[in-house]
Amino acid sequence: MCSQKPDVFRIPMHAYTYALPEERIAAYPLQKRDSSKLLVCRENRIHDAMFTDLHNHLPPRALMVFNNTRVVQARLEFYKETGARIEIFCLHPKEPFIDVHIALGSPSPSRWYCLVGNAKKWKSGSLVIRHPGNDYVLTAVNAGRMEDGYLIDFHWKPDNLSFAEVLEAIGKTPLPPYITREAEAGDKATYQTVFARHEGSVAAPTAGLHFTDRVFDNLKKRDITTEFVTLHVGAGTFKPVTSETIGQHAMHAEQFSVHYDVIHKLIEQKEAVVAVGTTGMRTLESLYWLGIQLKEERPPEARPLFLPQWFPYHYKKPLPGKQEALGELLRWMDRHKTERLQGETALIIVPGYPFRVTDALVTNFHQPGSTLLLLVAAFAGDAWKNVYQHAIDQQYRFLSYGDSCLFFKEKKSYNG
Repeated sequence: MCSQKPDVFRIPMHAYTYALPEERIAAYPLQKRDSSKLLVCRENRIHDAMFTDLHNHLPPRALMVFNNTRVVQARLEFYKETGARIEIFCLHPKEPFIDVHIALGSPSPSRWYCLVGNAKKWKSGSLVIRHPGNDYVLTAVNAGRMEDGYLIDFHWKPDNLSFAEVLEAIGKTPLPPYITREAEAGDKATYQTVFARHEGSVAAPTAGLHFTDRVFDNLKKRDITTEFVTLHVGAGTFKPVTSETIGQHAMHAEQFSVHYDVIHKLIEQKEAVVAVGTTGMRTLESLYWLGIQLKEERPPEARPLFLPQWFPYHYKKPLPGKQEALGELLRWMDRHKTERLQGETALIIVPGYPFRVTDALVTNFHQPGSTLLLLVAAFAGDAWKNVYQHAIDQQYRFLSYGDSCLFFKEKKSYNG
């Protein structure tokens, strides 16, 4: 049973921070993706390993679930005739499509919600970028403020190109704010997983950056299977928690897409389910609660699927098994004759959350006082403190381009 517990909402953020030396933040990736360190934490015991040995630390016949979203080159640099530099960071589409994958694949024009750097220098008029290597021309028009950002109308030539093609040619890699250097040409490849497929993210699912063909081959030898979901990572993943308690923090929503066969595989899986990255975990756990939502609320058939931030913590009935909840999703998909489950999730995972799908987690080291660190603490318990201190003492590399961790739940129940 999972009921609303006031202590969950009163979780103090000061309890989930640590001193991160600046020199431990990896500004650049390693030359070889899979040459990173791997810290393994099982039943509060810490073991230092290398990422190429990941397969030796996973249970045989485990199922690993990856996020195959693709990072778009979402940072655009415009220069006014005065020489003033205006940077536009595309966050998510508004018109004519709000589905990020559809919007990126559509021709001109398109309206996006964006952050604008040096906005005070852009009070009127349009901004233009002309690509020096071809005849691409991108024009941006400020359509007004919205919340903390701006609505920007984009038009481009040739107008039959998709917005994704224009961004790929003209845009820059959206490195996270704690990497303070300018994006370089090499980041287009290194800040992208080798299995990235569906364009839509403005931040990489960084736990997946370590995987190579060699790592995948080793997983196969141990009879470990792999499946893929898509969750388009938004800039909200870097949004700092400024409130004293987590209950006052508004969690960002992200769009996801999961194939029918993946959900069926999760239902059939009897051994461990391993989430690769916090975005993979967020997707997997959201599937369970969306199944509960469909079972309990019976929403109108035309309503888009959406999981609110605190839904699991408000749910007061006995929790059904994984198979029952996920089976509800398959029945919904059968009724709608669709092979892909699509929607949005604003799920926040904090200490006290009851994990229903995930048994192990591969993830990088996260920022102090972040929602991602809260997720790790929810999964690993207080062991996260010893893990992070050990990693600092042993010179691990932190954050997006840093090293990796493998966490296991203390008490695993693989049968859901």
